[in-house]
Amino acid sequence: MPLPRLLLLFVGLIVILGLAVWLLDSLNRLFFSIGSPALAGFLALLIIVLVALLIGAFIYYFLIVPSDPKHGRKGDRRPTVKIPEQKTEAAQENLKAVRRQVTQIQDRIAQQALLSRSQAISETLTRGEVRVVVFGTGSAGKTSLVNAAIGQMAGQVAATMGTTQLGQTYRLQLPGLTREIAITDTPGILEAGIAGGDREQLARELATEADLLLFVVDNDLRQSEYVLLIALAEIGKRSLLIFNKTDLYPPEDRDAILTRLRERVQGAIAPSDVLAVAAAPQSIPLENGELVRAEPDIFPLIKRLAAVLRAEGEDLIADNILLQSQRLGEEARKLLDRQRRRQADKIIYRYQWIGAGVIAVTPLPVIDMLAAAAVNAQMVVEIGRIYGSELNSDRGRELALSLGKTLVSLGVVKGAVELLARALQFHVATYIVGKAIQAVTAAYLTRIAGKSFIEYFRHDQDWGDGGITEVVQRQFQLSRKDEFVKAFVRDAIAKVVQPFSETLAPRPESQAEIFEEVESIPPLEVEDGWENPTVPRREEW
Repeated sequence: MPLPRLLLLFVGLIVILGLAVWLLDSLNRLFFSIGSPALAGFLALLIIVLVALLIGAFIYYFLIVPSDPKHGRKGDRRPTVKIPEQKTEAAQENLKAVRRQVTQIQDRIAQQALLSRSQAISETLTRGEVRVVVFGTGSAGKTSLVNAAIGQMAGQVAATMGTTQLGQTYRLQLPGLTREIAITDTPGILEAGIAGGDREQLARELATEADLLLFVVDNDLRQSEYVLLIALAEIGKRSLLIFNKTDLYPPEDRDAILTRLRERVQGAIAPSDVLAVAAAPQSIPLENGELVRAEPDIFPLIKRLAAVLRAEGEDLIADNILLQSQRLGEEARKLLDRQRRRQADKIIYRYQWIGAGVIAVTPLPVIDMLAAAAVNAQMVVEIGRIYGSELNSDRGRELALSLGKTLVSLGVVKGAVELLARALQFHVATYIVGKAIQAVTAAYLTRIAGKSFIEYFRHDQDWGDGGITEVVQRQFQLSRKDEFVKAFVRDAIAKVVQPFSETLAPRPESQAEIFEEVESIPPLEVEDGWENPTVPRREEW
């Protein structure tokens, strides 16, 4: 009994004893002060009744009404239950943050889906049931376990894998529990084929939404099952590991498997939460040849399930709501991050070729080129705006200069020149490489700078523990990958080298100049049996 209730009981007993003493004294005085015995008897009876009512109310409150506020009076159909407020408030704050993020997502379909899920989680805060999900491999006996638990056939039972195509939910009320249990049978995991993979994905989603998970196996854990069970435990899923079909094993083998299961999941699942049951035991043959259907043996599960839900039910619901809100928030952040990356990449792509064009027209020394084009202050400002950071031009130049010095000090500029010179010399003439390399390098360095600034703004204007040096080195290594360099060089040739070549060697302005240029081409040296191509005469044009 809580301490305040004990104190009140103690004070109440003292008051009752005082009233009893007062009553005896009052009755004694009453008989001597009132001349009429009938009137004195009536008043004495009235006082006795009032005191008796007071004592009766006191006894009823302390001995009949339960002290646990979770338990209602007899006759209440659905007692009022309260989820722990601290976790509920945290979940509500997460949902508010999710809704703020969702307003920034441009994909309307994704935006609406997140809002719907947010609303569903909000409604879960007031639901009156606890969600139990039965999870495990195909034909491990999940549906049979559900059937035995609810005392009636709740779904098709068969040995063929993939029987349960969709998650099916049934209701179960255990004596002494204030909440109804919504128990969900899921498709089997680890099934082959595309359809099996789809069913497994559905089962995983249902498992992550459970307040309590019943992970069903029919033997020792496979490695794939173990990995999945531990992963669910790591994200905060409370699980009971159910060893089903124990009637198929001799007692010594059954005990050995049960011991092995408890050892393997030690640290993730308590030994008392690893249970052995027989949800649909085989029929027992009699001496006369008849088969008698054996009763399901799932009492250990029902007993443990009731104990866990009585002791932890409200916390399990609160933990799950908080987990779902956190996962939804993380999903919203990922969607928003991908959207911002796409927008920032467009800005980088635009500025890298703008910078290359400036350098192609007015070549500068490498370091000046870096300050002028590769790290562009305006690009920094625009990327910052995408991530909600409003920078002025002075701050943009400051950041650009800082990153530019880092590029030079790390040798990234020199490395970029050498890398692109080697790549370009296989595609264009040598004399063009010498004149265009600075422009292409400017675009390359602008990309590295822009990608580095994306990481800076993604982490709330923080370069991280490794500082700006680590970020720049990582982006340079990513940009040196062969597949990226090949694609970048192809783009650079189309956007920088070819226009630059046309500027250096302009086309003839008249047909006469074209004809003279063609006639000046020497005959091709070909093998015997081939004729040299002829050049059309001027009048044939």
